[in-house]
Order: sequence, then structure tokens, then C-alpha cells
Amino acid sequence: METSYKGTNKMITGIVFGVLTFWLFAQALLNVVPSVQKDLGVSSGTVNIAISLTSLFSGMFIVAAGGIADKVGRKKIANIGFVLSIIGSLCLVLANGSVLLIIGRIITGLSGACIMPSTIALMKAYFEGKDRQRALSFWSIGSWGGTGIASFLGGAIASSLGWRWIFIISIIVAILGMLLLKATPESKQKSEGAFKFDYTGLVIFIITMLALNVYINFGATLGWTSMISIVLIVVTIIGLIVFIKVESNKKIVLIDFAVFKNKAYTGATISNFLLNATAGTIVVANTYVQVGRGFNAFQAGMLSLGYLVAVLAMIRVGEKILQKVGAKLPMIWGSVITTIGVALMGLTFLPGVPYSIAVFIGFALFGLGLGFYATPSTDTSVSSAPADKVGEAAGVYKMASSLGGAFGVAISAAAYGAVAASGNLESAASIGIIVNVIFGIISILSIIFLVPGDAGKTSTAPKKSKANSQRPITE
Repeated sequence: METSYKGTNKMITGIVFGVLTFWLFAQALLNVVPSVQKDLGVSSGTVNIAISLTSLFSGMFIVAAGGIADKVGRKKIANIGFVLSIIGSLCLVLANGSVLLIIGRIITGLSGACIMPSTIALMKAYFEGKDRQRALSFWSIGSWGGTGIASFLGGAIASSLGWRWIFIISIIVAILGMLLLKATPESKQKSEGAFKFDYTGLVIFIITMLALNVYINFGATLGWTSMISIVLIVVTIIGLIVFIKVESNKKIVLIDFAVFKNKAYTGATISNFLLNATAGTIVVANTYVQVGRGFNAFQAGMLSLGYLVAVLAMIRVGEKILQKVGAKLPMIWGSVITTIGVALMGLTFLPGVPYSIAVFIGFALFGLGLGFYATPSTDTSVSSAPADKVGEAAGVYKMASSLGGAFGVAISAAAYGAVAASGNLESAASIGIIVNVIFGIISILSIIFLVPGDAGKTSTAPKKSKANSQRPITE
């Protein structure tokens, strides 16, 4: 039957808690590596692998989870994500060696794959127009700002209570999120007979994504042109070709490529991939100021504090601008401001204090631009997706975020490392930053040429009659 349920602030809060509990688990470990390594008696290599596994498993399964959410229920898949987050966090709380550390990180990757697309889909289902844009602003605060929030809170909690308390708090946040979502009715596409799923497509997709993610995350360790790396690239290319061919000839598919016929959705997804790729800036800048300029970890972290403040402050502003002028302009402004901020961090020829000022302003502009961009981009991707495939489309959009960030970090670190090997750290940092400036410029071009001028303008959306209004199906 149909439901006239409209989303509430309680629902928004529960969803934001879900997004934050994933980031609290996924990001906070980066800040406590020495403590975890010492406490558990494991090597730094083991901890680094554990860190990579969450993004690896999230990236592999996020599209599948979004597609399944459309079919079996978005709230159901979100709740599965909450439960997986609790189990994953509990594994780290109880860990006394590498086994539970690794298992916990894998489970949390799966939790993120469930939570991210299903919560976007719930917001599309139960909010419309400006209300949806407002809801997505808070979702963006949890997602885009979550990495900074988790990084800051993770360090503070670890310093005062111990690193295991990060994951105890993550469990509490997840439980609260589930309770807040309890009153939200189920949402899924209209059922047509028995449940059917593209298992063949899923297997091909997982193999392809596994090869790609292993290459991105471990290419530097394996050697970018080693035999193993070459095999991984070949598997990725062949897997992609086979996947497209198989999916093009089936009725029940994992990814409906028809969503990419919508230029607005394609532009939002491509620019999302590229702006997330500029995350490589953070790695290059933080490494350079510590190795090349003698900053300690705390001082380097303070330089990026402006990023956290700006991205959190500007996301709601981006929403308001979206409602005034549509999505295209704030997406372009956001990409331009982000690119300028990135470029400032490449001015390594500047002496001590001026360079520190340039980096601080650069990080602030980086966050400012992403704040402008976040809600208009997410709203464009959601509003452009078919109502029965919004979970799947959201999964692809969020996979672009994960892959973009992983690509950007890997390519930037490789560029920096290649030049730094000669001993010229100043040039290494400049070249590593230039790579990210290029990502930003291509992102701007993708928005200019693909996103239509009326995207996100609620006044231009066709009005739906009550009889024909597409409401989620509940059972």
C-alpha cells in the first residue's frame, strides 16, 4: 500500500548518525595507528592493511547494496548497515591481536556499503523539493564533514580515554541511529513477482573492483609496473568489458547503464569522482610540511583545521544557493574555489611563515569549495535518478567518491614519491599538488559541459498529482 509519510528531523538525525558512525570507525583509526600498533602488538604493515580494507570492501559492495536496497527495502539495508557497524566496532573493542582488527575492518567496510546508498535513497523517498535539499545538506555534513569530524574526535577521544573508546562511542552512535529511524516506514520499488537479483553481474563486478582496489591501495607496495600490478590492471580492464557486455544483454542487472543517459547525473558523478580525487592534496601537503618543513603531526593537523570549519559551515550555505540559483553554479563555484585552495598548497617556493599561511588558507578554501559543492551535487544525482533505482544510482555515486579518493591519494603519493626519491622535496610537493589541480580543472569542465543550467531548480520540476505521485511501497 502507499504511504503519505513525510520525513522528519528525527529521521534526518538517525541517518546522519548512521553516516557518522561509519566515518568514526573508518577515519579515526588513521589518527591512532601508533597506539593500536603498540597495544595489539602488530606491525605497521598490518595496521595499514586493516585501514585499507574498509574502503576496499565498501567500494566493492556499495553498488550491490544500493541495488538490493531498492528491491528488498532501503530501511532494512540501512539497519543491516547499523548492525554491521556495531559488530565491526565491537571486534576492535575486544581485539587483542591482528585477527579481530582485520575482521572488524572488513565488516565495517560492508556496513558503509549498506548505509551510504540506502540512507540517500530514504531521503529521496520521504522528502521533496527544498525539504529534500535540506535533508541532503545534513547528510552531506555527515558524509563530507564526517571525515574531518571523525579525525578530530578520534584524536581527542584517544588522547583522553584511550583508542578503544572511539569504537565504544561508535556503537552508541549506531544504536541511537537505529532507534531514531525506527518510526520510518519501509521504502522500496514496487514488487513484481519473486525477488530476482543479478548474481552473475555481482560476481564479475566484485572481481573487477577487487583487482582495481588492490592495485590502487597496494600499487606502491607491489610496484606500479610489477607483474602482479600488470595482472591486476588486465583483470580490471577485461572485467569491465565483460561486465558491460553481460549487463547490456540482461533484463535484471546490477547497474542499469541507462542512468548515465541523464547528463545531470553523469556530470554530478564524474565531478564527484574528480573532486574526491583531490584528497591526494591532504596526503602530499601533510607529508611535505612534516618531512620538508619540520612540522610535527599536531602542527600539521592545525594547518588543516580551517578545512573542517569551512566545510561544515558552508554546506548549509551551498543548500541555500542551490535553492536560489539551481545546482550548476554552486557546483562550478565549489570546484573553482577547491582548485584554487589546492593550488595555494603547491607554492612550495615560499619561505616558512608565508608558506604556512598559504597552506592554512588553501585548506580553508578547500573546505569552503567542497561545502559549496556537496549538497548541489548530491541533490543533482538523487533528483536525476529514476524513483525505482535511486539506491542503485546512489551506490554508483558514492562508489565514485570512494574510488576517486583512492585514485587521488595513490596517484598523488606516487608522483610525490617519485620526485622525492631524488631528494628535492620542494619540487616533489609541487608536482604532487599539480596532479590535484588537474583533477579540479577537469571536474569544473565536467560540470560546465554535462550539468544542465536548470538542475536543482525546484520551480522547474514537473508537479505531480496526488493520484500519480510516486510514493514508496510498504509491506
